[in-house]
Amino acid sequence: MPESWVNLAERIGSDLHVDLSGPGSRRAVLIRALRDAVREGRLAPGTRLPPYRSLAADLGLARNTVADAYAELVAEGWLTARQGSGTRVAERATPPRRPRTPKPAPARPEAPAYNLRQGTPDASSFPRAAWLAAARRALDAAPNEAFGPGDPRGRVELRRALADYLTRARGVRADPERIVVCSGFAHALRLLFAGARGAGGGVLRGPFAVESYGLGFHREILADSGVRTVPLGLDEQGTRVEELADAPRARGVLLTPAHQFPTGGPLHPTRRAAVVDWARGSGGLILEDDYDGEFRYDREPVGAVQGLDPERVVYIGSVSKSLSPAVRIGWMVLPEQLVDGVLAAKGQREAWASVLDQLTLADFISAGQYDRHIRRMRQRYRHRRNHLVTALAERAPHITATGIAAGLHAVLRLPPGTEASAVKAAAWQGIALDGLAAFRHPEATMPAGDGLVVGYSTPTEHAYAAAVEALLRALPPSP
Repeated sequence: MPESWVNLAERIGSDLHVDLSGPGSRRAVLIRALRDAVREGRLAPGTRLPPYRSLAADLGLARNTVADAYAELVAEGWLTARQGSGTRVAERATPPRRPRTPKPAPARPEAPAYNLRQGTPDASSFPRAAWLAAARRALDAAPNEAFGPGDPRGRVELRRALADYLTRARGVRADPERIVVCSGFAHALRLLFAGARGAGGGVLRGPFAVESYGLGFHREILADSGVRTVPLGLDEQGTRVEELADAPRARGVLLTPAHQFPTGGPLHPTRRAAVVDWARGSGGLILEDDYDGEFRYDREPVGAVQGLDPERVVYIGSVSKSLSPAVRIGWMVLPEQLVDGVLAAKGQREAWASVLDQLTLADFISAGQYDRHIRRMRQRYRHRRNHLVTALAERAPHITATGIAAGLHAVLRLPPGTEASAVKAAAWQGIALDGLAAFRHPEATMPAGDGLVVGYSTPTEHAYAAAVEALLRALPPSP
């Protein structure tokens, strides 16, 4: 079989790949291969080609075949042949290339000057040194089996640390054997409702009641699983759980009782008791989203509803607000009856949260670093909320921040009919934020009024004051 690699280092200064595959005679294939080498620039103008006898020997071809190929390419203008100068690539063997007009880069929206969207902690506040120290300790102490196939519940070190922390800080009645580690709240919903569409169903099935204002993508996860959501109204005492009596087919309810998202009020104690009574009487379940329960600024945080009845409440939390969304770790504290179903949905080869991160977080909690970080961020976010409230009182007293002093965002109540224009004005000021209407359930019948959902946790410390100034310029004037 003829060789396709020709060693021309001594003749033209480099190797040359000559592709002799394809249809046609050896002569035609060689002509095509040399023409392509010139056209593509692999044989530059002025390059001297080897004598046809040498090339024939390298390629295993007859000398006449190579000689005929050279002659044809000379006739076509690709090569030149002069006595005493040998055969060379013609100086103008290839037409000058037309300059390419660069394609315009796809348009990318300009990043906002100030990000005041809810839900993201200050990335610059991540405790790098403490996290690195915890990682080193965790890796040093980890048993060898930690680096093999894992337990779908999650690492036992983390489940034990979480059980201790949640019992102490959030009033959760937690058993490590009933904690399942996941990658966050959305992942928890997918595990709970996986496969609910069609026959067989998932761990939980609908219909499910939800708050009339909340995160749309949570409702989308349920909808993708074939679960219909029924909105419950809101008032000054939180979610109107008494409306569950008007939804007799509801299998459960999803709540943010410590700090309703996004309106900001806690669930009143009588309603906390009432929803637990409803779950006991109906056989329903409560999904408790404790997304920022540690961040209460005017008093000690309210304990979790789960503590009232661990068999009727699924408690769900994560570190996405308290630490960083980059640490993809969340947890479910499950009623005993749901543990096996959730583990089956998770599977033996599910893409779990990194074992290294689980071990690190376990040490971070056990060493007290998580508590220290929460205290530090609680003080920082309290200061930011106070800054916002004070600025409003001085510069825009007709607009107030409603809800309790808690969490990573505030709702600014606006004059009726001004929300859309305020969101647009904020964009003109380079501010990214959302109006209250963006979180409304499409079937909700009781609008919560006009408002802006302002996340005060995302900007860095040095940028926050400027962000508030830009926000004040975007607010509607006093009526």
